Amino acid sequence: MIATERLLLDVWRDDYRAPAAAMNADPAVMHWFPAPLTVAETDAQIDRQIATLAQRGFCFWPVIRRADGVFLGLAGLKDGAPATPIEGSVEIGWRFAAHAWGHGYATEAARAALAHAFADPHVPEVAAITAAGNAPSWRVMERLGMTRDPVGEFDHPSVAVDHHANPHVTYRIARP
Repeated sequence: MIATERLLLDVWRDDYRAPAAAMNADPAVMHWFPAPLTVAETDAQIDRQIATLAQRGFCFWPVIRRADGVFLGLAGLKDGAPATPIEGSVEIGWRFAAHAWGHGYATEAARAALAHAFADPHVPEVAAITAAGNAPSWRVMERLGMTRDPVGEFDHPSVAVDHHANPHVTYRIARP
């Protein structure tokens, strides 16, 4: 568990599955992804995060508001996606339920995840990717001190070329 002033990046528990599934089924939340996810797809995603935490010591953790225990979204780290400019890097990312937008939670949670990444001396840099049109996400990246990689624009192999979520951009930050 990682604690910030307002948030907990918690371990995955069964009671987080339903709010995560609701978030992943929301078309507004999933606008910059290929499609909303089903309950089964969300469960599989959570199971992968649990396995990644056990194997790598990080994952996309559930983000919980400390004041009331409400599930807000997820944020954390994973291995960079294959066939993208960040393959081989540690990737940082986040996704929040619509009710959690506009409160600075993504930046707060991502700062904690970034600190966790750089606590490992074997992590020289952290990268992030998002759809080029996803300005709220790349603004979080910039608030984290990440800079846009000018050669990091690409069509994501998991997103249809004609989908509005392509092309993608890449941001990076080196160990301080």
